[in-house]
Amino acid sequence: MKGLEYSELENWVQEQGWKKFRAKQLAKWIHGKKVGSYDEMTDLSKDIRNYLKENTELNALELITYEKSKEDGSIKLLWRLEDGHTVETVFIPERGHNTICVSTQVGCAVGCTFCFTTKDGLIRNLTTAEIIDQYIQTQRFVGLENRISNVVFMGMGEPLANYENVKKAVRIMTDDRMLGLSNRKITISSSGIIHQIKKMYQDRDFPQVRLAVSLNAPDQKTRQMLMPISETNSLEELMETLNSLPVKTGYRIMLEYVLIKGVNDRPEDAHRLARLIGKNKKRYKVNLIPFNPYPGSPYERPEKERVERFHKILWQYNIGAFVRWSKGQDISAACGQLRKKDLGEKVSFLTKESLKANG
Repeated sequence: MKGLEYSELENWVQEQGWKKFRAKQLAKWIHGKKVGSYDEMTDLSKDIRNYLKENTELNALELITYEKSKEDGSIKLLWRLEDGHTVETVFIPERGHNTICVSTQVGCAVGCTFCFTTKDGLIRNLTTAEIIDQYIQTQRFVGLENRISNVVFMGMGEPLANYENVKKAVRIMTDDRMLGLSNRKITISSSGIIHQIKKMYQDRDFPQVRLAVSLNAPDQKTRQMLMPISETNSLEELMETLNSLPVKTGYRIMLEYVLIKGVNDRPEDAHRLARLIGKNKKRYKVNLIPFNPYPGSPYERPEKERVERFHKILWQYNIGAFVRWSKGQDISAACGQLRKKDLGEKVSFLTKESLKANG
């Protein structure tokens, strides 16, 4: 049910022989109140609720376990999918708002050498319902009073490689009759699949949201070593594409740059990055992300002094650059760390009592 857009929900309701207004009721309970069972939909008759239970699935995910950071309050949730695979979602409390980092694939095929998620390769795309349910069930878990206003498609997987399901999820998220989130509060992060980025900007049915691109190097050789996808999506062509996109005011493109000690964090790398951006500095914001270590990684996080030096050089070029020390590091919930497969002890939170305990 959570994978249907509002028009599809209306059509489905009428196909069951029900009045069209039932779609509004269902959307209110599923997306507005974010209920965990059909029994909670008290303004629907018992017959309708029984029909829904027998013929549809309300929840696309099952919570297996979760970890809460003692350092910053971030929560990493591990979900089991219907086929037994697992994905992770991260809730990030921030000053003045709350953010959720959603996954779009089981695993990832991009193969970035600094990312833990990609070690198992790509298993499959998530459905629209599985993407939407990450938001709905996480919101239930933290409590409706702790509204999640920001969504970043930066979890497991390459969002634009699951284009249609991500597009549909964004449409549901931004529909005022459903989740009703602001377009400006949604960010899609891509490794830089050029034809998919162009497709998103040319697609009139894809809501205007923010774009973040993983750059991670100021030159083709280094980027191709870190991100094999750069072999077919060269840095030069990528920047030409980004420089030509019709960017609205307030929608600056975010260039994500993971700083790795001795690889891409030297002063000359900062100067090269500045020259790469060149005269288009008002088009971009640079997020500098100190590398988040994981077991067996060949890379190291640079010292704070190296990070600050890199940052300072970009500011000298009047480039809007910001250091983002990833949250949730103590629970392996930071950027590039999502891969957990140990299901641990099953957790249920489908009752009001457990919601209060976990919130």
